[in-house]
Amino acid sequence: MTCALALALMTTHVTPVAMAQTVTGGVECVQNQWKGKRVAFLGDSITDERHIGTAKCYWEYLTEMLGIEAYSYGVNGSRMDGLLTQAERLLEERGQDVDAIIIFAGTNDYNGSVPLGQWYDEVRRDAQLPHGATGNRTYRLPSMDKNTFRGRINQLMDFLKTHYPTKQVIMLTPLHRGFAQFSPANVQPEEAFPNRLGIYVDAYVQAVKEAGNVWAVPVIDLNSLSGLYPMNDAHAQYFHQKSADRLHPNAEGHRRMALTLKYQLLSLPSSFE
Repeated sequence: MTCALALALMTTHVTPVAMAQTVTGGVECVQNQWKGKRVAFLGDSITDERHIGTAKCYWEYLTEMLGIEAYSYGVNGSRMDGLLTQAERLLEERGQDVDAIIIFAGTNDYNGSVPLGQWYDEVRRDAQLPHGATGNRTYRLPSMDKNTFRGRINQLMDFLKTHYPTKQVIMLTPLHRGFAQFSPANVQPEEAFPNRLGIYVDAYVQAVKEAGNVWAVPVIDLNSLSGLYPMNDAHAQYFHQKSADRLHPNAEGHRRMALTLKYQLLSLPSSFE
């Protein structure tokens, strides 16, 4: 990373990484804290290593931009509950040999009309009070309802928090969605339409943002920060097919995603070990 970038980051009050002093002119340059880090990506078709609608995925661009070692566990068509299976596979295959885990899903839950659900279930429990007293109060527990979007996020995050307490875990919001038709039986309307439950994709994006506070993890809002907007014809150039697939970014769309992620990731620790 160049010294110019270091100075730019410093003047915007971003302190993403440790500072190191070079011998050339005694100039302090920002070092890339992600270089060489092992990063697992959980997700759907946009993360799938089979390159759905693209010649190159965003995480492959990130290996070049940041020097990470990327492991893709994404599976085409996955909803949020499928990412739990991916996380279990990650643990089985690599154990603790990973520095960070990035989660990118939710668009298929919207398209599949998965109910949003709630973050918590409430029960009654005795609370310890001053002077040795107790009082029966409402107590909330994370909802683990596998049939709801928030319940699925809770299941996944509980697994990751339990098995990877020392690792960096980051969530990404879903992208905007344009029209897609993959077969006569698989037609997916653009995001201007709600799903069969009458819920717009915005609600699933918002739920991912909420999850950051519920589970104490950073959320990178690709929905806004990437600038990708397939509802506008001028942005069809970033997607697989103008008329039949404005759901999957093409290689240029993935590169734009990676550029966005690059600068966001530079503001976050790559590891806590």
